[in-house]
Amino acid sequence: MAEDQRWQAVLDRSQSADGTFFYGVESTGIYCRPSCPSRRPRREGVRFFDMPEAAERAGFRACKRCKPKDLATPDPAVAKVRAACQVIETAVRDGDSGVPTLVELAEAVGSSPFHLQRLFKRHLGISPRGYADAQRLALVKERLRDGEGVTGSLYEAGYGSSSRLYERSDAQLGMTPATYAKHGKGMEIAFTIAPTFLGLMLVAATNRGISAVTLGDDPGTLEKALHQEYSAATIRRNDEALGPSVEAIVAHIEGKQPQLVLPLDLQATAFQWRVWQELQRIPYGETATYSEIARAIGQQTAIRAVARACASNRVSLAIPCHRVLREDGTLGGYRWGLGRKENLLAVEASRSKVKAS
Repeated sequence: MAEDQRWQAVLDRSQSADGTFFYGVESTGIYCRPSCPSRRPRREGVRFFDMPEAAERAGFRACKRCKPKDLATPDPAVAKVRAACQVIETAVRDGDSGVPTLVELAEAVGSSPFHLQRLFKRHLGISPRGYADAQRLALVKERLRDGEGVTGSLYEAGYGSSSRLYERSDAQLGMTPATYAKHGKGMEIAFTIAPTFLGLMLVAATNRGISAVTLGDDPGTLEKALHQEYSAATIRRNDEALGPSVEAIVAHIEGKQPQLVLPLDLQATAFQWRVWQELQRIPYGETATYSEIARAIGQQTAIRAVARACASNRVSLAIPCHRVLREDGTLGGYRWGLGRKENLLAVEASRSKVKAS
């Protein structure tokens, strides 16, 4: 089904469409079957998924009214993926460090390893191993939120050693597990504010990397937003420590340093990280569309989710969300103002042409 057909099935509360797809509502964080009797959401706040596991991986919870995860799927390929997901989830919940291999999973669901790998990529956007890692991490987060210690949480989730979790913490938790468990309490953040041709720029960082690059016109507003974003952290101004980072960013936006590589310390979902990594692959002076980014990460229908990931980017310029346009070539949105986005793209395009000539 195309997205417009899926949306019509939702409007019609079509029971014949149950199991063929699922829809998530951004405002509630809940996903449902097409025939769910709940109040219909606005179209712009809806995302579609081939299977419940894909919706949950995107951060949605199952509707308690229509119980979408109880549905069987009529698509044999999706059924195999769901069966493999259940095998993985059971192994992780049992604390089994030996999560089934791809070969074992394929045998369990009656498929070849190569075919199962392709099915996972198509319907979930990740490999079976990636799904297992995501389930383990989700279990760690659940245990930490329940007040359990880091050591017990990671071993219950099947991590053989603490190093295996900590080596992934930058990309998956955005901070160490211990800091996550305390909701960021204890973090120390330094910041500075500097003038640029785009207006004022606030740069903030922990001892692990840049945690914010924001743009605005009023220094007080920028600093207040930083304190609201990291309310449990200790925040101090330190112009000297952040001087080199500011110089690198300014040189980059002025076209003197096309490549900008800075260590980052961010909190993000796995989906956001995938989008942001793809944004960093857009060459200086070039642009991409939201749909192109969605296809690049294997989530062709997640165009709106890609746009939201761009909008949630807290390190503008370091992660170049300004290089993403709408399908028709118009600017689309920009958290820091369309005028700044237009100026950035103009400078990059002109500098790129000069370099090429």
